[in-house]
Amino acid sequence: MHNAETAVWKRFFFSELLLSKTSSQKIAYIAVVAALSVVTNLFLEFKFFDVQFSVTILVSAVAGIILGPFGGFAACYIGDLAGYVYNSWGMMYMPWVGLSTAMIAMIGGLVMHIRLSFKGALYVKLAIICVVTFFVCTVGINSTGFYFYNQAMGFSDAVIGYVSSRFGSEVGYFGYLAYRLIFKGQIYNNLVNYALLFIVIPLLGTIKPLKTELK
Repeated sequence: MHNAETAVWKRFFFSELLLSKTSSQKIAYIAVVAALSVVTNLFLEFKFFDVQFSVTILVSAVAGIILGPFGGFAACYIGDLAGYVYNSWGMMYMPWVGLSTAMIAMIGGLVMHIRLSFKGALYVKLAIICVVTFFVCTVGINSTGFYFYNQAMGFSDAVIGYVSSRFGSEVGYFGYLAYRLIFKGQIYNNLVNYALLFIVIPLLGTIKPLKTELK
């Protein structure tokens, strides 16, 4: 009984894939995914009109699903921090950005531990990951962090003008949230990443070592 409880507890830290590995192998897996996170943050971003697109959400969710909650969290947060150290673009470090990506990984890993046995269960889990990460990470952590940062630094004329024209008021939290998600298009970036998640995860599930994780 004690061994069974220990095994269940360990799964809240690492995936089945990592549980069978040595400590050094676990670190190596996390380091590789952290490096992928750095590459994603630095080089796989582009703008389409005013919308900033990246695959950070996708990579973070996949990291948590493959490595497990703790392994994915560590890989994504370390990756974000390492990316900032490598090239800060002259900006201050914004910890809520790394926390947001790390929490996407943690949520992805936790949801995949839910035992569902019916047909299409994988897609239900992916849908849960999408909904929860949107509200917890994109809205609750990332956008809220930027709101308080911009409130302290002073809102830009673009934000003030948008909120004033749409809501006829000064910039508040929900006005800023509308500006960031709708006008700046962050919600579209999320939708693209979530659509890719529904494509990528079933494909990864065809790889033999990952079949037990992606079901």
